[in-house]
Amino acid sequence: MFDVAIIGAGMSGLICAQQLQQAGYRVVVVEKSRGLGGRVTTRRLQDTCADRGLSYLIANGELTTSFIELLTCQDILQVWTDTVHEFRADFGLKALKGSPLYTAPNGMSAIARFLAKDLEIQLSKRVVSLSLDRDCWHLQFENSNTQVIAKAVVVAIPAPQALTLLKPLALPVVLDSLRQVEFSSCISVIAGYPANMPLPVWQALTVIDDDTLAWIGNDSSKRLEMTAPVFVFHSAAKFAQTYIDTEDLQSVGQQLLNKAAKLFPEFANPDWLRCDRWRYAFPTIPLADNCLNASTPQPLVCCGDWCGGFNLEGAMRSGNAAAKQINQVLQLCPELPKNAFLLL
Repeated sequence: MFDVAIIGAGMSGLICAQQLQQAGYRVVVVEKSRGLGGRVTTRRLQDTCADRGLSYLIANGELTTSFIELLTCQDILQVWTDTVHEFRADFGLKALKGSPLYTAPNGMSAIARFLAKDLEIQLSKRVVSLSLDRDCWHLQFENSNTQVIAKAVVVAIPAPQALTLLKPLALPVVLDSLRQVEFSSCISVIAGYPANMPLPVWQALTVIDDDTLAWIGNDSSKRLEMTAPVFVFHSAAKFAQTYIDTEDLQSVGQQLLNKAAKLFPEFANPDWLRCDRWRYAFPTIPLADNCLNASTPQPLVCCGDWCGGFNLEGAMRSGNAAAKQINQVLQLCPELPKNAFLLL
């Protein structure tokens, strides 16, 4: 039996797990996917890799600033660019110099692997039911007779998924709070181009006020070794909402590239492309609180980037808040270590 079971190996879940484990709790993280990090993920393909979700980190708060400094010292992160370009149909291309964008030369998945250090993590384990019996939570997995039993549970998954999981527990206040959270979706495309492709002057481009295309990144410019050009395209929320459930995602990805080619003709003829869908990409209406405490007889806390913010800083703050709530009830440690990731 574990002290704490954490459902979800995204950034909030991993931060929460490290806080609790370094305080002395026996922690297990269960994750439905085959990999760590949620949207902080890298796809290996065509003899290279590309960041298909979160493309960079930016220091926009105390936690992310400390985290970036640590990962840079560990040679996991490096500065990608300090200039973001914008494209708007009525004025064209504009360069904006600002805070550095940091990225991982070996792929953003390296960040999640760093946070997962020394944690017990069970991958490809989808939790389908949660029940409280004899002062312990029982987690039942899909297509399995095995269970995880823990004194406390942290639900670190998107609010709509948490809502589905927690509905049978009949927690009206918690369920009402989860229903308030809204997300926008995103469709991303990774596309490879010929080695002689003329490269744009920018590494990161935000497309303003477009219903189809939101962002383009020169992903191959992040890598330590030169490869044929690889670009990542992110759709606008309106486009993703229209096509998020389509079966033929490849044709949707081609539509996204067609739009990019209207702005920049060099994107018209990729050698290959790979598409992904992110149903819960960006919280648009988050909760005001840093975590959601169910106030059950045994601790049950929800956390994520949809609690108290919209970004990585919010996700990290939420993971810390969930760990603090758990510790207040189980009381194994008088005070949790501050920013446990700094101790890794």
